[in-house]
Order: sequence, then structure tokens, then C-alpha cells
Amino acid sequence: MIDFTPLFRTAVGFDHLAPMLEEASRADVGGYPPYNIELTGEDRYRITLAVAGFSEEELELEVKEHVLRISGKRTEDKEVPEFLYQGIATRAFERRYQLAEHIRIEGAQLKDGLLHINLVREIPEAMKPRKIAIHTEEAHPVIENKAA
Repeated sequence: MIDFTPLFRTAVGFDHLAPMLEEASRADVGGYPPYNIELTGEDRYRITLAVAGFSEEELELEVKEHVLRISGKRTEDKEVPEFLYQGIATRAFERRYQLAEHIRIEGAQLKDGLLHINLVREIPEAMKPRKIAIHTEEAHPVIENKAA
């Protein structure tokens, strides 16, 4: 276990990073199910998980507090085949992905044993960079007030 306390002694306003780093240090390093994270365009991403053998009803996606949780649990089959060799894993799984602020899930699609989750970053107008016009001061004539 790594202690991140020294990193936060001089940091102000980064309180949300401590739990995120702690979670990352405890994250499952297993490779099931395998996945890809792609950049599909400017501010567009796709997470693809190989979920062969899982149906749409056996998969669950949930977003809570900037964490995308994907889980799969096989329903009990009434008739279990007798395998001579079983190389396709069908065990239950849970994967978590930490999402940055302003990331929105556009949708998910299950096709050919792959679960595709499309994400987009939507930065609010108030937070987008904007250019500030620079104006030069024009010399205003000074009007002298003379006593009559």
C-alpha cells in the first residue's frame, strides 16, 4: 500500500485526487475482460470490452460520481454443457473507469461479442477559453474651463 499523504501536505483544492489515487492503487490489475480505450475524434472516446458469451441482459453499466462501472454476471443456465476444453471465460466481472469532469456517456452497443461505450467531453461555454479584446486608450481632448 502506498501512502499518498506527503503529496497532499502542500496541495490546496485537490481533495478529490486523494481518493482517486487510493482507488487506482487498489485497482484490479487482472486482465478480464480485455478492453481498449480509443480516441475516436476531438473530445470523443470509446471503451471497448470483449464480453464474449454475455448477453445484453447480463451486462450492467452505471455512472456514479465520475466513475463508470461495468459489470457482467452470467445467468444460470438450466442445462450446463460438458466441456472437453473451456477457453472462453464466462466468470462474473466488474471494471471501473474514472471519468474526467464533463465526460458524458453517449451510448453503448453490444455487437459481435464486443461492448462499445461511446463517450464525449462537453465543456460548458463558461469554462471554454475565450479571447479578450484589447482596446487602446484614445486621447480625449481636455476642455479648459475659463472664468468669464
